[in-house]
Amino acid sequence: MNAAVLILRILLGGVLLAAGGLKVGHASSLAASIADFRLLPAVVVGPLALALPYLELLLGAYLIAGLFTRIAAALAAFEFLIYSVAIASAVMRRIPAGCGCFGPKDTAVADWPHVAFDLALAMAAGVVALGAPGALALDRVLRRG
Repeated sequence: MNAAVLILRILLGGVLLAAGGLKVGHASSLAASIADFRLLPAVVVGPLALALPYLELLLGAYLIAGLFTRIAAALAAFEFLIYSVAIASAVMRRIPAGCGCFGPKDTAVADWPHVAFDLALAMAAGVVALGAPGALALDRVLRRG
């Protein structure tokens, strides 16, 4: 189980680092993508677009390092679950919202495969949260000290 958690931690962390890294510095296009889903009030969209890339970078780094693993994985699972609900909502309402998942050059449109992918990521993060911290985790080192 420790090896499986390690592999999932690295995969999830890599996805979050890539997604967050590609969004940094592109708050206006991310805000437009978020607004396209028509779920949040305008007053929330801007601050969310500024904070989200850094949250993803932080969670990704924590997961790869195995630091605060259970909390980071639970937050990632919650984040992916919210994404899947938002995307499913857009698909069901036939809103052609751009995903924006991997920055401004991501032109993918919200669809059912994206919902399934985000649900799979949420489940993987849930497995990490339940099996945390896994092998080669800083959490293990800190517990000993």
